[in-house]
Amino acid sequence: MMQAMAFFNALEDHINKNLAFVAYRKPDENVIKAFLQKDKQSYTTTDFSESGFVFSDFCGTKSLLIPEANSEVISTEYSTEKPATETSEYIPEITNIEAQKQHEALVAKGIAEIKSGNMKKVVLARKEQNPTQLSALSIFKNLLENYPKAFCYIWSHPESGIWIGATPETLVKVERNRFKTMALAGTQAFNGTIDEAAWTPKEVEEQQIVSDEIVQKLKDFKVAAGEINLSDPYTVKAGNLLHIRTDISGVLDNDNLSNLLESLHPTPAVCGFPREKAKEFILKNEHSDREFYSGFLGEINLKQEVKRNSNRRNQENQAYASISKQSQIFVNLRCMKLTEGEAEIFIGGGITANSNPAAEWEETVNKSYTIKSVLVN
Repeated sequence: MMQAMAFFNALEDHINKNLAFVAYRKPDENVIKAFLQKDKQSYTTTDFSESGFVFSDFCGTKSLLIPEANSEVISTEYSTEKPATETSEYIPEITNIEAQKQHEALVAKGIAEIKSGNMKKVVLARKEQNPTQLSALSIFKNLLENYPKAFCYIWSHPESGIWIGATPETLVKVERNRFKTMALAGTQAFNGTIDEAAWTPKEVEEQQIVSDEIVQKLKDFKVAAGEINLSDPYTVKAGNLLHIRTDISGVLDNDNLSNLLESLHPTPAVCGFPREKAKEFILKNEHSDREFYSGFLGEINLKQEVKRNSNRRNQENQAYASISKQSQIFVNLRCMKLTEGEAEIFIGGGITANSNPAAEWEETVNKSYTIKSVLVN
């Protein structure tokens, strides 16, 4: 375990040398881990059989890989100075009327397409350019401070540029042959209590669509051996926002991570339903390329020692602690792409037949405050 200063110096050195790296902290943890690629070769994966860290785009056309075998893996303990609360302190700027009109027109077009019967739901996103005087690592540290319950990361690669994010959404976690995923949808501002959150029929419907579609895709791709288990929907907090979540789990029918990822991505929460129709509408009608926004990222096939029960009767088994293969992959939401002096922020929302274009614009504005809060000191 390195000292924090040496750890961040190593990241800075990789940025200066234009070498690929990723550094990240998992939700509710205080250890930051990094893969520092040792060479300048660009690695990709198509079958997700390698060990390392993957960074995939929305379209599913490019999955960049930092292989564990070609990296120095370092870590540091990093305690935040702020209390463990998530914030969105940001002074709203004057509304960009042109951007508002453009997004509302896009939403109206999406609603019309849904009412015509072509889709049930589509997720529509927009991009904002925001100036910032902070360095990439300063913004990453701000995310670590402000979002202890999110997966916080900085990814730097010659082919993608620098991306930074704090995503609340797990795409899938796999340990041995068991998988866990979630259906996350519906958004409202957090007003001091989770228990008193009231959800509209539109929001409940949106989240139910997400749950149903994920389960159907898992069945279509024959991912699970036996039953797929679902929790009851419940409210969760992410930053200054609340969402509805259902937990979904099961046992893999085979050791095929690629098949599992193909069944899940892109989820109805970032694309829509039916998936193919929604994706086609997004690629044809959104005003900017999503690139890696609403793609996925995370550890794949990393070996981890699993300790056996440590009570006295099991002492003789301690020598037989097993090695298990684990993958933990997140949806790339609440993220930005950094260029010189500027941050490109991506924000979107789910559209159904009951959506209102003005309200959908307002939802993207509220979501933008969550990520913009880290662009200022």
